[in-house]
Amino acid sequence: MIPVAEALDRLFALVPPPREEEAPLSGALGRVLLRPATALRDQPPFAASAMDGYALRAADARPGARLRIVGEAAAGRGLAGRVGPGEAARILTGAPLPEGAEAVVIQEEVTREEGWIALSPTAVAGHVRPRGNDFAAGAALRPPRRLSPADIALIAAFGRSRVAVARRPEVAILSTGDELVLPGEDPNPDQIFAANAFGLQAMLLAEGARPRVLPIAADRPEALAFALDLARGADLVLTIGGASVGDHDLVAPAVRAAGAEIDFHKVAMRPGKPLLAGRMPDGAMLLGLPGNPVSAMVCGAIFLRPVVRALMGLPAGPAPRQRVTLAAPLPSGGPREHYLRGRRAPDGTVAPFDRQDSSLLSVLAEADGLIVQPPSSPALMAGQEVEFVSF
Repeated sequence: MIPVAEALDRLFALVPPPREEEAPLSGALGRVLLRPATALRDQPPFAASAMDGYALRAADARPGARLRIVGEAAAGRGLAGRVGPGEAARILTGAPLPEGAEAVVIQEEVTREEGWIALSPTAVAGHVRPRGNDFAAGAALRPPRRLSPADIALIAAFGRSRVAVARRPEVAILSTGDELVLPGEDPNPDQIFAANAFGLQAMLLAEGARPRVLPIAADRPEALAFALDLARGADLVLTIGGASVGDHDLVAPAVRAAGAEIDFHKVAMRPGKPLLAGRMPDGAMLLGLPGNPVSAMVCGAIFLRPVVRALMGLPAGPAPRQRVTLAAPLPSGGPREHYLRGRRAPDGTVAPFDRQDSSLLSVLAEADGLIVQPPSSPALMAGQEVEFVSF
């Protein structure tokens, strides 16, 4: 068995460089930027009014001054003429400042007569957004970066309609086991519904991957060989179950028979010990998760999510951890790193659930994350700190 940190390092070493493609802005949300997106021009491309009011020369911005109106400037329709001494132009928010004007007095500080304005005694001139106030031509949004709605708006303001992003990695999800049937089917008395594939599919969708759930493979070498053939073309082949060393745990022999190279098998963690990783003969990554429902989902949080983020071009790194305070005692740990389902209290403290069996999805659904207990850790009292991986 190898430690969790070493397993992650070896998984990241198996991750190929992301494949680049161009995406329209309408399809770029959540994608990872691979090349800088640069501005085509300054924004704003001219000095613009920040308020509705009157544009004038700074020298004429005197309280009580009386100025002749020479035209109007609106957003998208500037004034063709010039503002000279003793003159002002009506201007609306976002409109370019007319030639000769240097400042704006807001309309609330002005009294208007036919063709003239008088500035109030308290009038203050200003309210101009300088050219390039937001960004200059050539400004860049730099990779790697998962694009947010604000990023999309910025790229659109740059004048770009498309961006270079990482292709969404395709993940083939293969559940194994004679005991499994798909939800909606009629199970035999000795069968259960296959839950892991759909929980992991949801996890992958949330990360921006393209998962496809393959038919369940029976516990026979020929069934596994057929299912692995269906996984061809995926960037990552994700198997669930059959990764241990029992009589019906056939994944390791099946992937070897298919030509895969196994990098490691078994990690010193609980739950999730029978983890398998390697590379398929077509270059796809291979990740074999244990079949117990919670074990599979915990390994998804600790290994699958970081791997998918790396496949998408984000920096390789473990799932983020934070320090939290225990709301209840924690007994001493065993020889493997332990991931306990925990729930946050309103005050931010975290308590482990009493039941930690790796088959209990009902407990996992109530959890806010995983308390990380290092190998051979001593018992802890309420009020002491632990590391926590949020879901």
